[in-house]
Amino acid sequence: MIAPASDGYEAAASLRPEMSYGDYLHLDALLSAQKPLSSSPDEMLFIIQHQTSELWMKLAVFEIEAACGAIAVDDLRPAFKMLTRVARIFEQLNGAWDVLRTMTPSEYTRFRDALGQSSGFQSWQYRAIEFLAGNRNRTLLKPHEGNAQATSRLSAILARPSLYDEALRLLARSGFKFGEERADLAAMREPSDEALAAWKAVYEQPQRYWALYELAEKLVDFEDYFRRWRFNHVTTVERIIGLKRGTGGTAGVAYLRRMLEVELFPELWKLRTEL
Repeated sequence: MIAPASDGYEAAASLRPEMSYGDYLHLDALLSAQKPLSSSPDEMLFIIQHQTSELWMKLAVFEIEAACGAIAVDDLRPAFKMLTRVARIFEQLNGAWDVLRTMTPSEYTRFRDALGQSSGFQSWQYRAIEFLAGNRNRTLLKPHEGNAQATSRLSAILARPSLYDEALRLLARSGFKFGEERADLAAMREPSDEALAAWKAVYEQPQRYWALYELAEKLVDFEDYFRRWRFNHVTTVERIIGLKRGTGGTAGVAYLRRMLEVELFPELWKLRTEL
């Protein structure tokens, strides 16, 4: 603690601490990382929106991995906190689209050519979030082939149980019966009638299975915000570029609309119809 002087501020300033606010946050590097390639003033918005989104996604990856580890050892209370934080991270990511949507199509076209083949489709951290949650598709490693470090990190994630795998393993440890776990954790998991029946039993007797019930709601909360992020992504892209192809060669809005149909935790959604 710094001893207060007459106004407090002068004392803090005069001590010349070895580590300042800017030093701790490496602000010189962070604030010099925006390097527009065109003369358009709107490119700065585009760069900062995507850079800040990547920072939030870095935190989401960190928290999901920690939640997987906590669930694996039945340490559920910290896992609940982590998953709540992930949902709030996606709330922040949703808000970022609101800022980007202030850009008009004519403003975007002034610098779009400067982007070359770069695309948000190439975000390995976004792919990590999908893989960690349970949406696993080896073909989605292809866009990252040019980045050996990212490919290695994503492959390692695919070799481990996903967040939903850990939730289902917890169900099994709690006495619910399942068929054998798929041998290849990197493969897409097929929806299971056994898993649906187990989650349905949890929701029918929440007081008996309160921890499992709360975990299920944390997962649904996360996917709820994740779905909103995907929807806002589609809306923002269509508002700015219409139905043009994406800069990375994807089908743009058409591809993003297909992604809206993907469910991370399918049994947790289906049981709502079953109850």
